[in-house]
Amino acid sequence: MNASNHHLSRRKFSTLLAKGFLGTVGMGFLPASILEARESAPAMTITKIEGIRFNPDIKIGGGSGGADGAEFFWVRLHTDQGIVGIGETYPFSNGELGALKDYSRLLIGRDPRDIDGIWKRMYHDMSMRNAGGADMRILSAVNMAQLDILGIATGQPLYRLLGGKSREQIKVYNTVTDYWAINDMKMASDTPAITRFLLDRGIKAMKIYPFEQSRGPYITHGEIERGLDWIREIREEAGMDMDICIDCWGRYDLASAKRIAKALEPYNILYMEDVMLMNNAKAYASLVQETSVPICHSETLATRYEYREFLELGACDVVMFDLSWCGGITEAKKISDFADTYLIPVSPHTAGGPLLWAASTHLMTAVPNFMIMESNYWKYSHQYPYFIEDIPTPVNGYVVAPEKPGLGVTIREELFTSGDAIIETIAEK
Repeated sequence: MNASNHHLSRRKFSTLLAKGFLGTVGMGFLPASILEARESAPAMTITKIEGIRFNPDIKIGGGSGGADGAEFFWVRLHTDQGIVGIGETYPFSNGELGALKDYSRLLIGRDPRDIDGIWKRMYHDMSMRNAGGADMRILSAVNMAQLDILGIATGQPLYRLLGGKSREQIKVYNTVTDYWAINDMKMASDTPAITRFLLDRGIKAMKIYPFEQSRGPYITHGEIERGLDWIREIREEAGMDMDICIDCWGRYDLASAKRIAKALEPYNILYMEDVMLMNNAKAYASLVQETSVPICHSETLATRYEYREFLELGACDVVMFDLSWCGGITEAKKISDFADTYLIPVSPHTAGGPLLWAASTHLMTAVPNFMIMESNYWKYSHQYPYFIEDIPTPVNGYVVAPEKPGLGVTIREELFTSGDAIIETIAEK
């Protein structure tokens, strides 16, 4: 290559890089579609920030597990163009409200189109003071609200800003717990009925917690055996037509995790999730090397920086994140792209509120390395419609992202007149 051609290539590289057309893994760039939308949207500034909590006495019903109410928290960003975006996180609204107050100084007067700039400024401030917790959850909610604004301003559904469609519909599994009971059916006593209920609706994957009777970090052989009974009941009812995910909620040490994994191997488990706490990649790498059960990790991690070591060490087979915890929608897109370079699929955690659920349908429509997405029958049948008019609902085991601009859902106005929603103005310009 002669000098002039080399110079031209470098120039072309810089142009493509600036537009976001080149690989973004680990570098922090936004997708090209977001960059283009940001340039086509009108200039605007954030003029008001609101935090929205919910009356703890809300009664929704539809289940017997004590799951009435709303555990989520909303952030609303108003702009001088009259466009309002909304984001969500959960489950500790007192801490989230305080964090929003702390970070409002970095948001008021800013252009919400400055997605990476605002993200990096907030992340830097919290990183220098032990990033995580309510700070990270508020960053995630703010990021969701910014993307909602950008979608509304450009008239595009969120998945278009994230790269467009990789698929038309999204396969879901159902998380089954007695807390979110399905028509009052309990897992321990009604496993076959729950399995058939889901199969009849085209849902061919479920997540269960068969080892809950042990609080860890050690689990007895008897407790493992009793947990396997649930899996055997599912297999007897559905055969191989029902995929099974196992969640251990981070309870076990490495020795117990290896024993659980070995016991699960004959049952063709789709994946085992969060069997240990999230913060030791080498322990997870050791587990992955010793079991044929795919290891999923972890809804509790945040930002591409925390996933990096797990991916580099081969410490997971499936990446899970929660858009309202991991740093937001754009950060989840970067994590997905990073995982894709290792040929690792993503399976998002969605067991929060309706905005998280809607946002997750958009991202999973777009990312190429999608595997399967969490859903919960009680939530989308009972809880979410109490707050949202047009919530995406699975049909025959699949859900479709909304086509309206931004998040694409309509919040019920009566929430704000009935006293169910409690609005606090955090900052105003």
